[in-house]
Amino acid sequence: MAKASFCSHWILLLLLEVALLTHQVVAGQAPYACDQRNATLLQFGFCNTRLPTSTRVEDLISRMTLQEKIIQLVNNAAGIPRLGLPRYEWWQEALHGVAVSPGVKFGGKFPGATSFPMPILTAASFDVSLFLKIGQAVSTEARAMHNYQRAGLTYWSPNVNIYRDPRWGRGQETPGEDPLLSSKYATFYVRGLQDTNLGGDKLKVSACCKHMTAYDVDNWKGTTRFKFNAIVTQQDLSDTYNPPFQSCVEDAKVSSVMCSYNRVNGVPTCADYNLLSATVRSSWNLNGYIVSDCDSLQTFFDNTNYAKTAEDVVADALLAGLNLDCGPFLAIHTQSAITNGKITEANVNQALRYLYNVQMRLGLYDGNPRSQPYGNLGPQSVCTGENQQLALDAAKEGIVLLKNNGNVLPFSKSNIRTVAAIGPHAKATRAMIGNYQGIPCKYTTPHDGLSAYARVVYSAGCSDVACYSDSLIGSAVSTASQADAVVLFVGLDLNQEAEGKDRTSLLLPGKQQELVTEVTKAAKGPAVLVIFSGGSVDVSFAKYNNKVQGILWAGYPGEAGGAAIAQVLFGDHNPGGRLPVTWYPESFTGITMLDMNMRPDASRGYPGRTYRFYTGQSVYNFGYGKTYSKLSHKFKEAPLSLGFPEAAAVKRSCDGNLTCFHLNAHDEITCSTLTSKVRILVHNKGDRPSNRAVLLYSSPPNAGRDGAPIRQLAGFGKVSVAPGAVENVEIEIDPCKHLSHAGANGVRILHGGIHTLAVGNARHPLPILLQS
Repeated sequence: MAKASFCSHWILLLLLEVALLTHQVVAGQAPYACDQRNATLLQFGFCNTRLPTSTRVEDLISRMTLQEKIIQLVNNAAGIPRLGLPRYEWWQEALHGVAVSPGVKFGGKFPGATSFPMPILTAASFDVSLFLKIGQAVSTEARAMHNYQRAGLTYWSPNVNIYRDPRWGRGQETPGEDPLLSSKYATFYVRGLQDTNLGGDKLKVSACCKHMTAYDVDNWKGTTRFKFNAIVTQQDLSDTYNPPFQSCVEDAKVSSVMCSYNRVNGVPTCADYNLLSATVRSSWNLNGYIVSDCDSLQTFFDNTNYAKTAEDVVADALLAGLNLDCGPFLAIHTQSAITNGKITEANVNQALRYLYNVQMRLGLYDGNPRSQPYGNLGPQSVCTGENQQLALDAAKEGIVLLKNNGNVLPFSKSNIRTVAAIGPHAKATRAMIGNYQGIPCKYTTPHDGLSAYARVVYSAGCSDVACYSDSLIGSAVSTASQADAVVLFVGLDLNQEAEGKDRTSLLLPGKQQELVTEVTKAAKGPAVLVIFSGGSVDVSFAKYNNKVQGILWAGYPGEAGGAAIAQVLFGDHNPGGRLPVTWYPESFTGITMLDMNMRPDASRGYPGRTYRFYTGQSVYNFGYGKTYSKLSHKFKEAPLSLGFPEAAAVKRSCDGNLTCFHLNAHDEITCSTLTSKVRILVHNKGDRPSNRAVLLYSSPPNAGRDGAPIRQLAGFGKVSVAPGAVENVEIEIDPCKHLSHAGANGVRILHGGIHTLAVGNARHPLPILLQS
């Protein structure tokens, strides 16, 4: 999202709100609706908690004038004093903790909130229970702030766009490149935020999955997200770009979806009826509202020829299924759209129904929030020891060990007495928490983390992450020569990758590579590289340099990042993270970022995207990650074959001698009977306990042909294994979801023949047959 910048429009909106204040004011208006102390308000049906939500919503809408309704269609909805309604700011952020945003006010009793790792690092844990716990902790802190009028309850998080291209500046906000991992992250983080344990459809906070869809270009070589028209096949929409959003709605029951800035196949997503109404609302059954990205309506009016007038934009958006505008556009132009016959008041009423439904479910019309469920939450509920420990645990679980030559890691606590902390991130604070950030409870820098284990000598090596000059490298070399071990903290920050900023190179910025090379030459003991980044970095020079003995990827690890890194380096935590994205070589930047096709095309030298389809060379593969333990895997139980009733399948043509089919109207019944358990034995042959994600892949019989993926993630599970022990991991596979892929028309198809299940070095053949 972008901060609204159309100042003149906001001034007009303010004037509209002032006009509303001429209505009768209810004396003693509270900062919340339906003040139970006010007898006048208690007579209103929308304040009667005994009535059904839909009845309360209709009562509220019926009491509003048209102008009062229109002013509710924007994120900073005006108050209606005569009805006892305070203004409401819909725009709150909680990407990885309660964040600085228009509806959040830090300060006073709430100086900060727990800052968890950026989602890209959390996703590297492949731990759905962690995703859930973080969501629950964030929603608790959000509710606590709301109880003291420091925040609203509608949070426009998470970002579940597929991280298609490593250059995208916002990839750090996402769970990575895989649709299944992204879907699981979306499902469990949203469940944690909304935490519907109150029963019925009540919400703790309202989550929002964004930005739908095929949105992953911000500003690349002059092409901005505001003007970009993503040309996307139905095949790629169905099996790559849309699945995380579908899981948000169908599995997590998210209460909001946000449309994106870009067009998809010529149509602005916020004006696409097929996307918003036919798909999200009707097919997936969204119970909630659809909101625009900020100033999206103004953007597609200014930057496309899709609508001739502002009134046409209003009609296109509301009739497509948009309900709320982040920005002033609807407040300014809806009246004239009605006057000109483009829409009717009934269209406005329908949008309001979805908005007030969510607000009612949040308890915003139930009186004082401190007398409601969660009303006991307050300053004591924020930055708790438990939440800060969770932030530390999340960072440790996500950190990925990429290289460990000669088992140089973990460092010996008895032999490593002095550590050189070198590099632009060695004393990182703000850089650790990435974007859409709050004010952390506290910071533990890498320097601080290492200081808990050894004496630390420090040298920046670069004046900042851009590292334009080599003037500080000499002193860094000198510092390195004084230590028993060297840890180089390098990588990226928001000056290289951020909203509105895509990369053009995958190399370390400036002179960082030179810094690493020169310092490791001077190191008298082990030298380890720690990389801060959201996107992949081509560190081939370090991967193949024997002087660089270890490499860790730490993402943007949040407020406790320094402690997490140190605990991994010194062995108090055995790393178990796995890369949630492919790490590409610098040569990948020769491919245009604007090609949205996932599948390769040899005729034009296009290698495809992500591990599922990419045919080129990688620096490190999706799912890669080492541990301090030696783990082996074995299939204990898996289906010997799966047979689909021929009567329930529709045959299709496909390459070679393979049989392709998709299921007819009885597919849900057929698929449910074929869902199978796969049990995997994990043996820890090392001398350290391991908490490790087990990734189960599938490859179709025609891998890489006929639009099929080379392989794809079929499921994953987390397991803790003591030294010498063997543990079971059980993963459920639905062949219709996990062994299929989208055909050219977007319908999922299965290939008959022998599919291959794989985990670690273990393989299991799984024939899929049609049965008469």
